[in-house]
Amino acid sequence: MLAAVSVCLPAIGAEPGLAPYQVVGDAIPAPLTGTAGDPGRGRVIVVDRRVGLCLLCHSGPFPEERLQGNLAPSLAGAGTRYSAGQLRLRLVDASRVNPETIMPPYYRTEDLNRVAGPYAGKPILTAQQIEDIVTFLATLKEE
Repeated sequence: MLAAVSVCLPAIGAEPGLAPYQVVGDAIPAPLTGTAGDPGRGRVIVVDRRVGLCLLCHSGPFPEERLQGNLAPSLAGAGTRYSAGQLRLRLVDASRVNPETIMPPYYRTEDLNRVAGPYAGKPILTAQQIEDIVTFLATLKEE
């Protein structure tokens, strides 16, 4: 687990089409959009194997989904373990927290390897999709 560091890194993501954001410690404290995330839409993205692909590696409280991953931590309790800002950074670019991660950077377009031509220069998820997922994951509290 990475200890919180009170370091403010310069805003990144300022290239066309990406909302700028600022990493503070191990989080992106400010939302990427002016529109609040929708937890229902976030849940749909998390379980959709054509959009987020989250369940390829993660498992979680999704009883309707037979096939769930075991390569990454369970999403159950994610809202207890992490703040919204910490969840946001992990979605935007988990390598900022763990350089050895296998999690793809869902909102980074630079310094990527083996990106298919039609996807070059485009994030995997939009800023609003990131916010929807963050809002959903924040609802997953451990009981």
